[in-house]
Amino acid sequence: MAGNALLECVGLVRRFGERAAVSDVSFSIAPGEVYGLLGPNGAGKTTTIKMVCGLIDADGGEVRVDGRAVGSDLAVKELIGYVPQDIALYPDLTAEENLRFIGRLYRLSGAELSARVAEVLAVCDLVERARDRVDSFSGGMKRRLNIGAGLLHHPRLLVLDEPTVGVDPQSRHAILEHVAAMGETGMAVLYTTHYMDEAERVCDRVGIIDHGRLIAEGSRRELVERLGERDRIDISATGDLVGFAARCRALPGVDSVATTKESLQIIAGAGREMLPRLLEAGAGVDVSINAIDVTEPDLEAVFLHLTGTALRD
Repeated sequence: MAGNALLECVGLVRRFGERAAVSDVSFSIAPGEVYGLLGPNGAGKTTTIKMVCGLIDADGGEVRVDGRAVGSDLAVKELIGYVPQDIALYPDLTAEENLRFIGRLYRLSGAELSARVAEVLAVCDLVERARDRVDSFSGGMKRRLNIGAGLLHHPRLLVLDEPTVGVDPQSRHAILEHVAAMGETGMAVLYTTHYMDEAERVCDRVGIIDHGRLIAEGSRRELVERLGERDRIDISATGDLVGFAARCRALPGVDSVATTKESLQIIAGAGREMLPRLLEAGAGVDVSINAIDVTEPDLEAVFLHLTGTALRD
């Protein structure tokens, strides 16, 4: 991954007094990849993000964006779009005025600035509210504009810190759609969230951080398999269920098969990939399959397994 990475974090360390907030954290994000950084409160997510964006210095390790160390190099920082959890907008300015002000901070001007502002307003679906003050916006509209501000200068890396906190379901859906589309454009995205369903929906890979250390990393399927979690396949059927169960038990990858009067419950790995073989097994006996449902272990189960269930501050 590091060979074509847009973001590389290598051995990051950050201490506050005697407390190590981040200890030897390393990960990378490729262009076009959405990477989720997940962890309980106090795990080190925000400290890591601040080091990535150059807002605080690392006590050890290095952050590189497009092969260049972040440090105090403004040219490298301009490759990053940072969207904080708190709304970073001026409430007494309009949406357009906010974007124009932020654009000038990135040395945009004239026709280029006007084009970027119009582009962001369209992406955020706020064209009709461009000249309305931000303090008249709903929470979801503010969140969308907050993200738009981070996109204004066309960053190579977008860092999103809990972008859907406190928004309504429609705005949350729109934000997640935007995040997925960003990856498709080739932008690298670092995404933190407490919502496991969001991570499963938009993230290509996730890194789970706890007590300042990156304790697991991979796709949802990779993390599930690493912990030995298995899929459950429920098959509703009639006919020779005993014979059907026997044929299913003989298939590679099947751990167990339980039968009821009208169904089979199968525990196996990669359940969806196994469906064609299960259907072939059913074709070899006198059985009629009515429905099949596959339940895959979710990311929340992995997260709780690795970090524990107790709330922390």
